[in-house]
Amino acid sequence: MISDEVKQVMGECIEWRRHLHENPELSFEEYDTTNYLENKLSELEGIVLRRYAKTGVVAILRGAKPGRTILLRADIDALPIQEDTGLPFASKRPGVMHACGHDGHTAMMLAAATILSKERDCLSGEVRFLFQHAEEQPPGGAAELARLGVMDGVDELYGLHLSSLYPTGHFGVRAGALTSATDRFEIDVVGKGGHSAYPEGAHDAIVMAAQVVLAIQTIVSRRVAATEPIVVSVCQINAGTAYNILPDEVHIVGSTRTFSEKTRKRLPKIMEDIVRGITETDDSTYRFRFVKGYASVVNDAALTSHCRNLIEKNFGHDATFDIEPLMPGEDYSALQGFCPGFFVELGARNEEKGIVYPHHNPHYLLDEDALQYGVEYWCDLVRDRLS
Repeated sequence: MISDEVKQVMGECIEWRRHLHENPELSFEEYDTTNYLENKLSELEGIVLRRYAKTGVVAILRGAKPGRTILLRADIDALPIQEDTGLPFASKRPGVMHACGHDGHTAMMLAAATILSKERDCLSGEVRFLFQHAEEQPPGGAAELARLGVMDGVDELYGLHLSSLYPTGHFGVRAGALTSATDRFEIDVVGKGGHSAYPEGAHDAIVMAAQVVLAIQTIVSRRVAATEPIVVSVCQINAGTAYNILPDEVHIVGSTRTFSEKTRKRLPKIMEDIVRGITETDDSTYRFRFVKGYASVVNDAALTSHCRNLIEKNFGHDATFDIEPLMPGEDYSALQGFCPGFFVELGARNEEKGIVYPHHNPHYLLDEDALQYGVEYWCDLVRDRLS
C-alpha cells in the first residue's frame, strides 16, 4: 500500500528525478548534482548537511530520543553513454547519461528525507541519508567515504537498486552474497614487429594475443568447479597501425566476476601462468596487471529476513521473491564490514510501456511508477528501525 504521505510527494519526486536525468554528471564530477541536492535538503527542518568528499552529501536527521544509527545509501553519478531514448527530459550533456537508475535512487531518497524530516519527533536515533558519488568508477566513492569516516557510529546499513530485470513494485531479496566481486585485468603481449609479408622474421603479438584470449576462457570451464559462478570477459583489444605491419605489442583489457574469495585470490596467478606460457613458446614477453575492484555485497541474514517481512507486511506476500546472485558489481560493498547491512533490488521493468532495456544501454528507461515503492520502503524502514 502506498501511503498518503508518499502520494503527496510523488509529483516532486518525479520532477527531481527528471531534473537529475536531464543533467547527469560522471563519477567524481557530480558538482552540480551535489549543489542541487544540498539546496533541496537545506529546505528541510531538522536536517544537518555534511560533505565528506568534494562531491556527494550526507543529510543527517536526528530523532527526538536516543537510539540506533542507520545509514541509507543512494548513488548519484551517471555513465559515459550517449542517450538514445527520445525522452523530453533526455540528457543535455553529450555522451553522459543516467543509464543505471541512479537518478531514481537519488530522487527516492530525497523524497523519503522530505517525509521523515517532518516526523523526527517520533523517531529514536539517527538516520544518515548518504547521497554517494562515484559508484560507477573504481575505486569508487564508497571506499573514499569509508576511509573518511562516514560509517563511524553506524549500527545498520541499507541500500536499494532499481532493476530492469524485475517487474515494477516487486522486491528481489537474497541473503548472503548478492553481487559478485568485480576485478580488472590488463595484459600486454610483447612480441617483435615486422612486415606482414615476412611473418617468419617476427614474433607475432596478435597471434599470441588471440591464443591468450581463447586460453583464459578455459579458466571457467577447466580450472574452477562447475557449480561456482565465475565470469572472465575480454572487453578491449588494441594493436597495430597499418594493414601490412605486424605490431610489436597487443594490449588486452577485461574483467572478472567471482563470488568465492578463494577463487578471487587464485585468478591472477592462473591468468598470468597462461600468458607466460603462451608468450614463452614464441620467445616473447608480457606485462600483466590485476586490479581489484569492488568486493561482493553480502546481506546480513537477520536483516534480510526482517526487511522481507517489513516489505510483505505493507505490500503483500507476493511483493518479494528470491533472486539468484547478480554478476554486476556494486561499490556499496566498501561500506560493509563496519556493521550488518541489507541491499534490495526493486523492479522497475514494465513491458506494457516498452520499458525493457537493460542497464548501461543508451535506450535504458525506468518505470517512474516504481519510485513510489522505493520511497514507501525507505520510510517504512526508518520508522521501523528508529521506533
